[in-house]
Amino acid sequence: MSVHSEPTPVTDPPTTAPVPLTAVDAAGPARVPPPPRTPGFRGSRPWGVVRALRPRQWVKNGLVLAAPLAAGEVFNPDVMGPTAVAFLLFCLSASGVYLVNDSIDVEEDRRHPKKRYRPIAAGLVPRPLAVALAVVLFAVALTAAVLLTRPALAGVLGSYVVIQLAYCVFLKNQPVIDLAVVASGFLLRGIAGGVAAGLLLSQWFLLVAAFGSLFMVAGKRYSELVLVGDEAATRKTLQEYSASYLRFVWSLSAGVAVTFYSLWAFEMAETQDGVPWATISIAPFVMAILRYARDVDKGAAGAPEEIVMHDRVLLVLGALWVLTVGLGVFGA
Repeated sequence: MSVHSEPTPVTDPPTTAPVPLTAVDAAGPARVPPPPRTPGFRGSRPWGVVRALRPRQWVKNGLVLAAPLAAGEVFNPDVMGPTAVAFLLFCLSASGVYLVNDSIDVEEDRRHPKKRYRPIAAGLVPRPLAVALAVVLFAVALTAAVLLTRPALAGVLGSYVVIQLAYCVFLKNQPVIDLAVVASGFLLRGIAGGVAAGLLLSQWFLLVAAFGSLFMVAGKRYSELVLVGDEAATRKTLQEYSASYLRFVWSLSAGVAVTFYSLWAFEMAETQDGVPWATISIAPFVMAILRYARDVDKGAAGAPEEIVMHDRVLLVLGALWVLTVGLGVFGA
């Protein structure tokens, strides 16, 4: 006799209430809170606005003097006036770009060990205020360029602003292109000085400025990669580069810049009588490149302007280079 067991009743699987999406699921990575505000005036909004303009980086705008110096017109009042205006207007334009860039990169900057203390990332300066101030700076710079110097300077400044804003929005995430775009900022500074004063720019000057700029930018990225290490995700393009590739780029750029400068110096020496100061200037130029490359190799060139201002040996080499170039240009 077979025993039939009672069939097990079929029941629906237990139902559970749906799990609501968290903020991370719905909106991507969780936002990083700003760091604690510094007490006192240094944590105030006015001081934050000043810091957001990055006045320390205005030293880079001194490149507008390069073309007048190379042309031997640096002490000509008709040249120095427009060149000084170009310097000031580049300070305004660059600060406007910094404001826009930091407004876009708030979340990334807050994940960076140092950039999290930038005024906008730290919450000292609201994004709308930063963007509005940037628009004012751009308008003042472009208008003053037309009224106080030459319309061509407005074209250079406009090109700089457009290229840098494109970089802030999307070009910064394009490997190799981002290096060229940042380098173009240095190059346009050099061009601005000649354009504002109506000087003819030498092809050698443009080549040295272009590859010298690429050398500094690649060195900056290399230093960032060495310094940040595993936190390279704070800058997307850093994930696309290896230390060996960036070392190749800044080594190649330095070599090309030295070669073009040497050819330029030999050409200038042929038109100069007496002591060949232009040829002699090759020595401090090469030594300065090697000194700066030492800082790059150590990963200490993340902020080029700080390296230049704090390395006394580099400052002495730069002064010797300016002196020898000046003696050659002015026929001493």
